[in-house]
Amino acid sequence: MVKTLTKHGNSHAIVIEKAILELLNIGPDTLLNVSTDGTKLTIEPVTDPARQEKFKTALKKTNRRYGKTLKKLAE
Repeated sequence: MVKTLTKHGNSHAIVIEKAILELLNIGPDTLLNVSTDGTKLTIEPVTDPARQEKFKTALKKTNRRYGKTLKKLAE
């Protein structure tokens, strides 16, 4: 499958079809690990529960501390 990037604010995004998301059991709240070896991009669901919890805790802390500022930057 060949994909192109889509402009999303000041960034770019890859749109993943619903059938692929369903096949991999990925939803809007699924944490994804994005990595590269310098030539390939790999995106996979995070499967380590401890890592998921650590990420969620860090995200909550960041949103509490910088949420208003990040929202203003997004406008």
